[in-house]
Parts: sequence; C-alpha cells; structure tokens
Amino acid sequence: MNAVTVFCGSKPGNDPDYMKAAQELGLQIALKSITLIYGGGNKGMMGAVANACLDAGGRVVGIIPKLLLEWEAQHNGLSELIVTESMHARKLLLFDKCDAAIILPGGMGTMDELFEMLTWNNLGIHDKKVYILNINGYYDSLIQLLDTMDQQGFMYDAWKTRLIAFDSVSSFMNALI
Repeated sequence: MNAVTVFCGSKPGNDPDYMKAAQELGLQIALKSITLIYGGGNKGMMGAVANACLDAGGRVVGIIPKLLLEWEAQHNGLSELIVTESMHARKLLLFDKCDAAIILPGGMGTMDELFEMLTWNNLGIHDKKVYILNINGYYDSLIQLLDTMDQQGFMYDAWKTRLIAFDSVSSFMNALI
C-alpha cells in the first residue's frame, strides 16, 4: 500500500479519543512510509492526522476545493496541497490518489465521502478497500443500519465485503501487517 485517503471530521468531536485516534493513525501511516491523502484542512481531526504524520516525517497530500480554503483553513505545512474547482473534483482526486480509504469519526462530509466510495465500489468503478475505524462505538448505529439494509433486501451483496470495520487504530494496523 503506497497511499491511503483518510476521511474524518474537520472538528475534534466531543470524545478526546477521536483526536487521539487521528494522531495515532497519522503516526502509523508515517511509520509505514505510506503517503497520507486527506481533505487539506488544519482543523479538528483532519489537522490532527496530518500533523501527526508530518511530525513523524511522513508525506501528506491535501486536496481542498476553492470553496473551503477559508472555511477549513487549509494546512500550509503539507508536502503538497492541491486546490480543486469543486467538491466533486476533490472527491475524485481523493479516490484516484489512494490505494485504500480509512474512515475515522466525522460528520456529514465524512458520510458523503464514505458512501461515495462504497457506491463506486458497489458499481464496480473500483475495488479499493474501505476501512472504518469505529472508535468507542461511534459507528455502531451506522453498522446497525447497514445490517438492516442488508436484511431488508436493499444490498446487492453483503456490505462487509465492501466495508471492513475495526474498533481501534492498533487493531487496524495489526490486520494490515
């Protein structure tokens, strides 16, 4: 694996373990010499994962649309910052530049990015792995919803073939080794 895209909140969330997980993931990505691809912001979990990777000597590529340059306060210390014309162009590059996607806790933007990756995977546009880090059960309700969608006949195949859940950064990293 050469590059991973990390989707997560541009806010820190209420549980300090979310920020800790973002920092631990950034560190581990750098230690494995994997390029971090992410949304380009310097706030919240996005900033935490990028800073931890950079602090450990990792390569970090941020991709941000013009619209969000001031809103997310782009990170000025990245290895590379790519500015796109639109959110759609941003998501396409976030997908194109990675070998896999990792999802940490986040809000509506994170859900949009997660489901776009899963939908593209489901349609056969790509077969990249999508990993969800269910820190302190943050995604329990989502996992329950996906199970319900499957049980009610709205899935073409089992969602667990498309989205692999882990409860911690360490369990995720151990599975990759």
